[in-house]
Amino acid sequence: MNKLKMTSAKDLLARQLKNKEFKKTYDEYEEEFDLAKEVIRLRIASNMTQSQLAKLAGTSQPAIARLESGSYKNLSLSFLRKIGKVLGVYPEIHFQKIAV
Repeated sequence: MNKLKMTSAKDLLARQLKNKEFKKTYDEYEEEFDLAKEVIRLRIASNMTQSQLAKLAGTSQPAIARLESGSYKNLSLSFLRKIGKVLGVYPEIHFQKIAV
């Protein structure tokens, strides 16, 4: 019987980032992916499922899944505050000068 070789998400991403088109798109959404990874890390550190976090924040599990996927459209500061309050953190948003 053949064994399937498992690839970690980190290794898969490293491989995909070698593709110029993929890297360009990934870089455009870097902040969304960073936010998603941070929410996942905080939720896991709090020993919560997506459903538990959603219930405590007054939202739905699919909304948490979208946030954690980095594909949440029209994300509001109010929503981030609700999630943050449950996780014991607050969102910090600021502008940075664009490097020319």
